[in-house]
Order: sequence, then structure tokens, then C-alpha cells
Amino acid sequence: MIALEHVTFGYEEMEMRFDAQFPSSSFTAVIGPSGGGKSTLLNLIAGFEAPESGRVLIDGADVTALPPDQRPVSMIFQDNNVFAHLDLWQNVALGIAPSLRLDADQKRRVDSALVDVGLGALMRRRPGEVSGGERQRVAVARALLRDRPVLLLDEPFAALGPALRRDMLDLVKAMSQDRHLTTVMVTHQPEDALAAASHTAYLENGHIVALRPTAELFAARDLPGLKAYLGT
Repeated sequence: MIALEHVTFGYEEMEMRFDAQFPSSSFTAVIGPSGGGKSTLLNLIAGFEAPESGRVLIDGADVTALPPDQRPVSMIFQDNNVFAHLDLWQNVALGIAPSLRLDADQKRRVDSALVDVGLGALMRRRPGEVSGGERQRVAVARALLRDRPVLLLDEPFAALGPALRRDMLDLVKAMSQDRHLTTVMVTHQPEDALAAASHTAYLENGHIVALRPTAELFAARDLPGLKAYLGT
């Protein structure tokens, strides 16, 4: 479980305050207007931003003071962060060892991760030789290879077309379920939440207004901001 307890963070003139719990092994989508603090929420969980006050807990452990590399978290961004001079296999292997010095078991894990995301036949190609969707699959494989219990996604599929975006959502959802990950995904596409998320949080002006099971949230009539955001 991810818990944010009285977490505050100031950005320009906005004072953000987060109090929320994301259930263990759940897939939560975070939606809301631009500039409301969605990416900041993920950065506070991952450790890329430090709260002014409050605590961030993961599975009951206080990680507020830990740097990103010491938190049990993997994160996938909209920019897939692949390295053009490395082939796909090497890009995925970075998830285990930045030096790319891997033992036999680690090499088998890289092979398996690439097969799992449908890139087994392309592993020796370079990023410039594959599609944007395939480059995002590299980022997914690398994150899952790290074997951390929390997976954060910051609009990772926003640049993809509708069909490919749905394919990637299905892939991440299936792998999150198989590995019992606690997954939190920021998206500007309400249909992404409906397709993949067990829970959805609506966030505006630096506050989580509601965090509910997805179908319940979208059916809610007590959230005028959400209705305005969705245009309903």
C-alpha cells in the first residue's frame, strides 16, 4: 500500500496537500485538469520531489527521506528514456545493471522480459529501427525487470494512437496483476482509467478530491469539478 499522510508541497503559488491511500495490488488512475498536481503526486511518491511536511509510506515503511534509487518504486515516463546507441536488449538490461555486466541468470531474465512484452524477435535492433510503441515496450520491460512492488506511470502512452495506447494499457494491466504490483498512472484520457484502473483518483488544485473504485467515481453526482472536467 502507498500512503501519503498530510503531505504538503508548494509550487509557485499553489499549496498542494495530499492525504490518500492507494490499496496494495491495485491499479489507480489519476485524472484531473492540467496543472493540478498529478505529476507532482507521482514525484513525491518516487522521491524526485521532497515534501515540505508529512510522510510518504510504502507497505508501512516511511520512505520520505529516501532518495529515488532506494525506494521500492519503478517509474515510466512519457519520454521512454531509451538510449539510441544501445540495442533493445541492452536498454532493458540497464534495469538490472547500469554497467551491463550481467551473469547468466540475469541475462535470462532480460531475455524473458523482452519476450513478455512482445520484443523477443527485435531485441538486437536499436531504438531508431523500431516504432514508438515498441520503444515504450522497452521502457515497460525495463521497469518490470527491476521487480519493485510499486509502478508509477506518468502519461506514458500519451503520444500513441488510440489502438496502440489500448494495447499498451492491456499489457501493463496484465503484468501488474500477474506481479501484484501497486500501480498508479497519471492520464488525461478518462477512457484509460475505465479500461485499466480498479480505482481512480480525481485531483484538482493540488488536492485529491476523491479516490474511489473507478466505476463508482465516474458515476458520482457529488463531484461538480469532475463533471465539469469530463464535460458531462
